[in-house]
Amino acid sequence: MTRTRTLRAVVLGAATLLAVGALTACSSPSGDDAGKDDKNIDWELTTETAAPKGDIDEITWANYSEPYSLDYAYAFDYSDNQVLANVCESLLRLNPDFTLTPSLAESFDHPTPLTWVYTVRDGVTFHDGTPLTADDVVASLSRHLDPAVGSSWYSVYQNVASIEKTGDREVTVTMKSPDSQFNLSMGGSAGVIESAKTLAEKGADYGNSTGGVNCTGPFSLTEWKSGESITLTRYDDYWDEGLKAKSKSFEFVFMGDSTARVNALKSGSVDGSWMIPIEAVPTLRASGKGDALFAPSTAVGDIVISNLDGPLGDVRVRKALLMAIDRQGMLDAAARGVGEVTDVFTSENVWGEASDAARTAAFDDVEHYGYDVAAAKKLIEEAGVEGETLTYVTAPIGNDFAVISQAVSAAAQSIGLKVKVESVSPAAYTALFSDPSAREGVDMFYTSWYLSSPDALEMYSVLRTGEFSNYGGWSNPEFDEVVNQAIATDDPKARSELTAKAQQIANAELPWLPLSEGPIPLFMGERVTGMQPSMAFLYYPWAATLGAR
Repeated sequence: MTRTRTLRAVVLGAATLLAVGALTACSSPSGDDAGKDDKNIDWELTTETAAPKGDIDEITWANYSEPYSLDYAYAFDYSDNQVLANVCESLLRLNPDFTLTPSLAESFDHPTPLTWVYTVRDGVTFHDGTPLTADDVVASLSRHLDPAVGSSWYSVYQNVASIEKTGDREVTVTMKSPDSQFNLSMGGSAGVIESAKTLAEKGADYGNSTGGVNCTGPFSLTEWKSGESITLTRYDDYWDEGLKAKSKSFEFVFMGDSTARVNALKSGSVDGSWMIPIEAVPTLRASGKGDALFAPSTAVGDIVISNLDGPLGDVRVRKALLMAIDRQGMLDAAARGVGEVTDVFTSENVWGEASDAARTAAFDDVEHYGYDVAAAKKLIEEAGVEGETLTYVTAPIGNDFAVISQAVSAAAQSIGLKVKVESVSPAAYTALFSDPSAREGVDMFYTSWYLSSPDALEMYSVLRTGEFSNYGGWSNPEFDEVVNQAIATDDPKARSELTAKAQQIANAELPWLPLSEGPIPLFMGERVTGMQPSMAFLYYPWAATLGAR
């Protein structure tokens, strides 16, 4: 799926939001948990925590930023979705193990290549007590097609011809052409269902601090103090007995200052936080106030090649630059060794239904770009671009951004290229992802690109010719044909083999330069337990699972 990245999605990724390869535990090659700056951190993935002993009156959770919006049409960043996932629900549910199961749609069918039919679950009520109907589903999904709304999830719907109520509890979505990805996106914000009445009544205030939301999740939104906090209250009439909230109240406090957030976790004044600073892990572990954990992710850190008219238009130059970057050294400096260097744009987490042959093709039968400055220099000589200048744009956002920009600059210079590093404001950096004019004269910039569905094909749909997020205008007819064929393929194994071919083509041509993947660090305080740590916290009601330790 193509979607505009805002600052929150980009900024937090350089070191802390890189995805891990699989759900099995792994550790850094040279770990030391003493907290010294020159040592890497011992780490392993955690996918389960102990079951809670019982309910708890209240939980306080630190959010690194106030949500931009709780309107599902605009909620596509970490601060927004970690709240929204516990209040609103989608037709399908993206689970912590990256599988999709029924949610507000108790079932779905695919009777023809162009239609997806959803049966709306009976007995579900919104937080105001009104029942969920097929009309609510039609109204909620149709907003993404409305240009006046300007949904951030429009690309999921760009192939939709119609959304219609076709029975008392039935909604049919008709596509313009076969599209396997539409249904796979119904477990995220693109599939959230809100009361049609609420949408009409709230209008432009829907989803903000005054209008709020009225959904079906295990918590209801009861108070939003702008600039301070959001308070959720357990919804006692919630339909899913297995996910009823274990806390009566759940408060998100906004703590943009990372030092203050870490101090609050150390003192126990807050019960946890997603995306804690990597450098704080040893200190938090030593505090005795809870557990610093690492959750599986779907994100990969990449250098976006945004100008193919200059030296980077030659694939030899792109390969040379990647080979000249000391990616392991960069990972050690930026993330204390937490994560893994990768040569592809997806993590294995989103290949869950792939065939063994597809996995082998996607991760083994690809070119591996080892750190080799001498070989990189030869490629630069062959390309005849020695002495040419590249412009790299960064922003004063954090140490990780500084490490990455320095590593890329040093790599380019080591193979005979000149680099102009431009530091822009965070707002100007955001514009790189949304405004083509902001990328004029820019050769490279960094992103941490996460996927919102359990299918690697989402990543490669982004890189087709003409896609909004294909920032450098890369084009490969064979790649486009393979991706389009995969989108039209329903069988997961057959689709995965086509996706693997797309991954091989992208790996060979490097429209972006893959750097590394790694987990999401979080802290769970000594009072609480019960969650299944996972990047699915963006769409799964994880807060409902937390109870008394």
